Amino acid sequence: MSRYPLVVVPALYLMTEAAGNNLLAYVESGGTLVVSYFSGIVDEHDAVHEGACPGVLREVLGLTVEEFSPLLKDERVRLTGPDGSEPTGDVWTEFVCHAAPRPCGPTPADSPRAARPSPGTGSAGAPPGTSPPAWTPRAWTRSSAGRGSAEQRTDLPISSRGWIRIVTPINVTNNQCTISINSDANAGNWINVDELTFTSGSTGTSIHGVGISSLAKSEAKGGVYRTASGTTGDALSILKSYGMNYARLKVWVDPADGFNDKAHVLAMAKRIKAPGMKLLVDFHYSDTWADPGAQTKPAAWMGHTYSHLKADVYDHTYDVLNALKAQGTTADMVQIGNEINGGILWSEGSTSNWSQLSGLLNSGYDAAKAVSSSTVVALHLAKGGDRSGTEWWFDNAVANGVKFDAIGLSYYGYWHGPLSDFQSTLDDAASRYGRPVFVAETAYPFTLAQDDSLENQIDTTGELVSGCPATVAGQSRWMNDVASIVEAVPNGRGLGVFYWEATWTAVPGNGWDPTDATSGNGWENQALFGYDDKALSSMTWFSHR
Repeated sequence: MSRYPLVVVPALYLMTEAAGNNLLAYVESGGTLVVSYFSGIVDEHDAVHEGACPGVLREVLGLTVEEFSPLLKDERVRLTGPDGSEPTGDVWTEFVCHAAPRPCGPTPADSPRAARPSPGTGSAGAPPGTSPPAWTPRAWTRSSAGRGSAEQRTDLPISSRGWIRIVTPINVTNNQCTISINSDANAGNWINVDELTFTSGSTGTSIHGVGISSLAKSEAKGGVYRTASGTTGDALSILKSYGMNYARLKVWVDPADGFNDKAHVLAMAKRIKAPGMKLLVDFHYSDTWADPGAQTKPAAWMGHTYSHLKADVYDHTYDVLNALKAQGTTADMVQIGNEINGGILWSEGSTSNWSQLSGLLNSGYDAAKAVSSSTVVALHLAKGGDRSGTEWWFDNAVANGVKFDAIGLSYYGYWHGPLSDFQSTLDDAASRYGRPVFVAETAYPFTLAQDDSLENQIDTTGELVSGCPATVAGQSRWMNDVASIVEAVPNGRGLGVFYWEATWTAVPGNGWDPTDATSGNGWENQALFGYDDKALSSMTWFSHR
């Protein structure tokens, strides 16, 4: 059987509980569009197999009913083996679209195809001889468990609670391309795939970043970092060797322990920029942690009027960024505030007073642009799976004239909901506000054990994300899933991901509380260095497109 160059890919809904699944679309020499399904296990427990029905082809190809007739034969969909027999064991089976146009039958009520309008008309590919070299297949998927094989370009995230869209770039040669969906799931698991498209263009992310604010203090207190083979080395060099290209540093105004201040940011910036990495500076506008639960003014700013606070924000932002520029380490990106769901500099800058909050945020924006017009200015919220909350916040920001270039979200799967909610929030933010988006913070545990006396933030199996165990493999899986969601943001607006505090290992004296040298670290099981100080193989997520 000869196969024509694949110039179209049908939208397809697939649901199966079998293991070892593989999906393939091609055109036979006789002109019949075929969807092939290879199952390593075929038995009476396999669920639903649905071919590319004419109704779906109409959506993808824009063909009329009359135009189906040259492609489709007979009047039914049949499932047979190569010799026409029922499938048993490891055999190839074919789903062949046949004749009479009819509605596709059963599509889940929550399927993207059921929930959204038709993708539109027109071929997903181009005639032979005219295909550009780069194409991007996109598909919606959900599954209960299981991963792709080593040959896959994009792993399918586990998401039994909602649909997820994934993308992967392909270089087409000889005007021909085979797209397959493979699963190594266990018996009893399942997967749905719907609305597969094939379009010109490519995908990828530009930020493969790490928050390393804890590093300077860790090193000062005796922290050691080793390569995977055990050789002692520089933490930044080790991370960069795996593909890290961006570092995120927080800056506090006058911290009690003397770290994360202007001087330490300047020193660390030289180390970041020397090997060619980029720098994000995260202004907390506080002497300590700023997050949705606390936005405490610096001690030196207490008692200042609103007008004075606006000047404080401008002067502090300008001072730090201009000093970075003066030493040749200009910030590539700046955050005006950290996880500012409730505003900054409470109570004057809380979200209960958007007029004042907008003035404070714009003071920071103006200062950043005064130092370098090319520096990207981002606003950063927590709760990356909260679409309605994100819309509420940025709708108010836009209505009050807040200036910003990008949107950063913190997304921790054990706190902020399923990947499907995160994708919905991220895609909506990019589209609704016309700005690029990125993950400012995420992380995942490689173990539930602790390496110091302080109980870890995540230390029970009940807190974990389904399908991602607290292992090095689970940590790697989580990061690749998050990166795939960012990569799939439409129109190339997904910038990338920052891993939060990859170097925060359990070093005595480097606890969470800058006012208490004896405070412990509740995050060491989410670092990217193990309890033996060696680089974990989960660092390979940096090589994600």
